[in-house]
Amino acid sequence: MKPSVISADVLFEDHRSKLKWQWVAGLGASERRFDEVAVREARSGADLVGYLNYIHPYRVQILGPREVAYLTNATPEDCARRISRIVTLEPPVLILADGQVAPDALLSMCERAQIPMFSTDQSSAFVIDVLRAYLSKHFADRITMHGVFMDILGMGVLITGESGLGKSELGLELISRGNGLVADDAVDLYRINQTTIEARCPDLLQNLLEVRGIGLLDIRAIFGETAVRRKMRLKLIVHLVRRETLERDYERLPSEPLVQDILGIPVRKVVIQVVAGRNIAVLVEAAVRNTILQMRGIDTYQDFIDRQRRAME
Repeated sequence: MKPSVISADVLFEDHRSKLKWQWVAGLGASERRFDEVAVREARSGADLVGYLNYIHPYRVQILGPREVAYLTNATPEDCARRISRIVTLEPPVLILADGQVAPDALLSMCERAQIPMFSTDQSSAFVIDVLRAYLSKHFADRITMHGVFMDILGMGVLITGESGLGKSELGLELISRGNGLVADDAVDLYRINQTTIEARCPDLLQNLLEVRGIGLLDIRAIFGETAVRRKMRLKLIVHLVRRETLERDYERLPSEPLVQDILGIPVRKVVIQVVAGRNIAVLVEAAVRNTILQMRGIDTYQDFIDRQRRAME
């Protein structure tokens, strides 16, 4: 789902201290917002900000030295035409960067068309980086999934599975082995760009882990600050299943790595059978270590197949 769109005054206030900017024109348009169609069609929030470009409408248009020169270094008729064309872009905000001074014609146009314009001494590249990160998170696709999200050996891992298999108890054991908790029960997942999903904990559940028979545990209070994380990027899904489910739905040695689609992004997945006597925490850590090897280009299964073929030859 998409969060509500941002107004010009919210954008200004959220970055007043970081970008040290001033509101120089279009103050009466403080409620001006991003076009909702443009927000829906953007691949990510980063698409909603960039240098002045007449081909890309509906985004925050940044004016650095080159853009201001383009608007002013021409005949009066051409300059007026170039400035008036900005209105057709319907930008939510114009931003003058690098300490540029707005031409009078541009100021007048913003007042007439009620387009907010901010001015800052910060570099245009820095402004774009800050706003792209901000908009990517604000307009990110988001879902909430049931499970336990952990930082295991430095990797963001979502533990899912059938009810009653002890996901929270597994999370507690992994924490006792030095790993970190991000979220238990409900995990908010955000797609922050085309290849990355970030997991966060709902504010209501921050630092909490529910263990059957014990109740709610404050992990930060029990294990210390290093036992919790505010957010992590999702790299692996560990899915817990019963024996009958494993035998029915999964291959013992899958020929291709398992993946699960989350918000349009394929995420590596491993399936672990839960039976009495198995140390699931050790198996999860082993799965994480194996995934790290795979990400480095080391595929144990393929190495075995190659070794078997050579032996047969």
